[in-house]
Amino acid sequence: MINYNPKDWSTFIFHIDKSDTFRKLWPLMLGVAVFSGLVAYAELNYFQLSKTSNVTNIGMMHSLLGFVLSLLLVFRTNTAYDRWWEGRKLLGALTNVSRNLAIKIKALKLEEDDVRFFEYGIPKYAFALKEHLREKMYFGKNSLLIEVEEGKHIPNQIASSLTSRFYGLLEKGAISQEQFIVLSGDFNQFTDICGACERIKNTPIPFSYSAFIKKFIFVYVITLPFGWVFSLGYFVVPIVPFILYVLASLELIAEEIENPFGYDANDLPVDQICNNIEKHVGEILG
Repeated sequence: MINYNPKDWSTFIFHIDKSDTFRKLWPLMLGVAVFSGLVAYAELNYFQLSKTSNVTNIGMMHSLLGFVLSLLLVFRTNTAYDRWWEGRKLLGALTNVSRNLAIKIKALKLEEDDVRFFEYGIPKYAFALKEHLREKMYFGKNSLLIEVEEGKHIPNQIASSLTSRFYGLLEKGAISQEQFIVLSGDFNQFTDICGACERIKNTPIPFSYSAFIKKFIFVYVITLPFGWVFSLGYFVVPIVPFILYVLASLELIAEEIENPFGYDANDLPVDQICNNIEKHVGEILG
């Protein structure tokens, strides 16, 4: 995730970050600029069409479809941001659950081996969830404390080990029934958070919807020079690619943030959150 000062306008205006959509769109913008120039030359110099030509009425289509396109893009970006923000709330919930569980375990005054097990296991669940959402395998250091089997759901295996150890405390009388009931909710939240994160990751926007928006933007932009050339002349060469940049950038931004657990520049700081969980749990139980 990019850390920035929202009040520093010069950074936004004059600096092109590696995540800027311009870097991805400039080849397409260049192609649209060349196409716009060819259309302008053909209509003004080759066919010598006048302002009374029916071609000028194409702009009426853009006036109507521009409103429809704007509604679609607003819905698209809002939906993507909702997914991004929900992911951030889930990671915040994971942080709070880990801290609360560590605080409660500290208050139980358990044996040293049990405390060290939870000190290791609680943050390792966060790291395992992070790698699971990124479709990577995670074992972690000192993995002998919690044995996991390759090819299976690693977060579930770690949560199962934590829960089994917790049930063992009840069986040997290290905690009371009341304490067991109070802490059970915290252990259950690990799997609830994992399931919610998987729902965000594994349920992208429907393919037909995403494909339609891209085609709509392309057709809308590629037809702009035909009607605008009579009022703008060769100025359509810079103006039409700029319109493409604005419209396509909204779609690209939505694509980037709708799965917020990856490595993109605008994704959530999952690594930092996991490191903080490990640090804070260690401070509480250390």
